[in-house]
Amino acid sequence: MLASFDLTGRRALVTGASRGIGQAIAVALAEAGADVAITARDEGSLVHTADRIRAHGRKAHAFELDVRDIASIGPVANAAADAMGGLDILVNNAGYEEVRPSLDVDEMLWDRIVETNLKGAFFVAQAAARIMTESASGGSIINLCSLTTYVGIPTAVPYGSSKSGLLGMTHALSAEWAQAGIRVNAIAPGYFRTAMTDVFYENAAWQESMLEKIPQKRFGTMEDLGGVVVFLASAASAYITGACIPVDGGFLASI
Repeated sequence: MLASFDLTGRRALVTGASRGIGQAIAVALAEAGADVAITARDEGSLVHTADRIRAHGRKAHAFELDVRDIASIGPVANAAADAMGGLDILVNNAGYEEVRPSLDVDEMLWDRIVETNLKGAFFVAQAAARIMTESASGGSIINLCSLTTYVGIPTAVPYGSSKSGLLGMTHALSAEWAQAGIRVNAIAPGYFRTAMTDVFYENAAWQESMLEKIPQKRFGTMEDLGGVVVFLASAASAYITGACIPVDGGFLASI
């Protein structure tokens, strides 16, 4: 049974992998045996992630990519696949958030969030699928949804809208690409402290209030994410597509 989780010989692409959740996912895939191509808006910021991947004896390839630059997505995906000899796994992790009251949201902020989290994710998935369809073995695409996919969070309307759309995209692509052997799933991380969410954790009262709502009574750690991503990337989840798995300590189940 354990062999079905083994990613040896598989080739993965992880966007937004310079830190936090993206870095943890890239390293987890390497630990499971995959070679990993990683992207970020600043290629230099990927050095630490690449070092951690190579520490597990796997190959790492770093590329500069802003997923809002649609024209650059295809060439970067193709370059990653060429460097690794193919592409089997995509993790659509690149994201952006800025907390702002809804009455203060302007078009520029809305576009930046939605173009990064939803539009960019679609075109990265499209580029990956074009490569995967050339392989008889298909592939696995994993999108990063959020608790805001399911729950309304004040001051996070553009973000929640983009992440709700990402779930709809996951459902539609899973149905369309299944016959090509491409599975499309998602995970919805709960409360994890990252550079993007740090503004919340600076508030001790907020932390206390949120911990009361999480049945496991703790916030997530980066180690909590690796297993579910490896599962969805591997043959262990061969008959799962169109699903979104919350990784949230029971938060959604308890509300």
